[in-house]
Amino acid sequence: MSRPGVAVIQFPGSNCERETARALESAGLSATIIRWNEGARLISSCHACVLPGGFSFQDRIRAGAVAAKEPVMEAVAAMADSGRPVLGICNGAQILVESGLVPGWAPGSVEAALAANDIPGRSGYLSGWAFVRVAEGASRSPWLAEAPGGAIPLPFAHAEGRFEFAQGTSLDHLISRGTPGLLYCRRDGSPALGFPANPNGSSFSLAGILNPGGNVLAMMPHPERAAMLWQVPPALGGSWGGLRRASRRLDVPGPGAALFLSLATFLGAGS
Repeated sequence: MSRPGVAVIQFPGSNCERETARALESAGLSATIIRWNEGARLISSCHACVLPGGFSFQDRIRAGAVAAKEPVMEAVAAMADSGRPVLGICNGAQILVESGLVPGWAPGSVEAALAANDIPGRSGYLSGWAFVRVAEGASRSPWLAEAPGGAIPLPFAHAEGRFEFAQGTSLDHLISRGTPGLLYCRRDGSPALGFPANPNGSSFSLAGILNPGGNVLAMMPHPERAAMLWQVPPALGGSWGGLRRASRRLDVPGPGAALFLSLATFLGAGS
């Protein structure tokens, strides 16, 4: 039986497409890297789509702003409108926000931003590891349905990762529309109370947001960089760090694999 196909869209400046494809393949899916100018037909024939991380079009104007206006995003929007799963990771998340596919309250409108990191004592690009947890109600998403409860360690690497909304937007407003997907937290799963648990100052500690249908997820941390246990730093705190230090086998799924395995289960694929 053929495996469900997932398109991984490569824009000029993308640099995580191969890692993303490997993570999807390891979950039992068939991943195809498709260049942004190869035509919408290739994308529309797939069961799901991922926009990987990188620096599309050199992050000119704003991160993701140019890629969001490319014709290929019409095919991505059609996929999202049909209910098929779409994931944007880091720069991919920025593209989804700039295209209006998330939070997606009013079709065709840009209703959020990924602003420059707000880090005490410094500015600009920051990389490291953070802990996230699935927001209440977000398990409806095909990307998060199989994700474990509690803290999930994932790496991050960005300069513009702070989710922002129009002034006066409340957390209740976001929750009522099913927007929160992933939240930064401490390694014990308790809420992130500022830096470093919230590594960029994101509003309401948001690490990822969903469209109302839950099938589109934009997230700043990189699950593909933690898809295997060997990718977890031995010094990392929490249960995953302990497992990494104690395990004699490292070629097994890591914490980031949960998102890709969730998709595989949703699409009826075996790992």
